[in-house]
Amino acid sequence: MKEKAKGKVIIEGKLVLKLYVSGMSSKSMKAIENINLLCEEHLKGRFELEIIDIYKNPKIASEQHIVFSPSLLKKLPLPQKMLVGTLSDTNKVLKALGITFEA
Repeated sequence: MKEKAKGKVIIEGKLVLKLYVSGMSSKSMKAIENINLLCEEHLKGRFELEIIDIYKNPKIASEQHIVFSPSLLKKLPLPQKMLVGTLSDTNKVLKALGITFEA
């Protein structure tokens, strides 16, 4: 992951995240590693993360309109947001999820 954000995390409510991956591909494994690190470091106790393998559950991918893998869906708080890729840029992911920091 790229540089670490610093300061007190400001977030409204609990984040509900769903990570859609394609089996054990290298990109999927990297995305899992990156989102786990991000959540552990910045969101302790303030997130719910579900990892969904679209190879095992193709119907879910279709129902959720998942076209690319890996894809991270922020369900709550609204608005929903979709991120695609390995989630390697921590600051970009945090910003996209609506997470800010207080110095």
